[in-house]
Amino acid sequence: MVQLIVGKKGKGKTKQLLDKVNSEIKEIPGSIVYLDKSTKHMYELNNKVRLIDVSQFMIENSSEFMGFVSGVISQDHDLEQMYFDSFLKISCLEGQDILPFITKLEKVSETFGVEFILSVSMDESELPAELKDKIIVSL
Repeated sequence: MVQLIVGKKGKGKTKQLLDKVNSEIKEIPGSIVYLDKSTKHMYELNNKVRLIDVSQFMIENSSEFMGFVSGVISQDHDLEQMYFDSFLKISCLEGQDILPFITKLEKVSETFGVEFILSVSMDESELPAELKDKIIVSL
């Protein structure tokens, strides 16, 4: 399953994402990974959540990002959830159509049983109609 937290820059998406990940860690038995563009939120995350600073891995396009995500999944068979903060930036999809990537993520989710929660810096009205049902928070 892919879930979206959407809203323009500065609306509070990261706070929503952090609140969700910190409440989920108490509920699920498996592991959680949080991908971000820096380590700025390290102390706001529960210490059981694995924070990965994607900027350190020289990812240049969305295909490389998908490979990176697949690599993380392949290394942790207990992985249940992945959170993507600043999704458009870390996935190199700023200014591009995100629908094909989200469709691929949905297939990965079904295949490996990993839930994806993405923070997307777009207004709900800017999203493709096919993604509206994936929105859990719109700011």
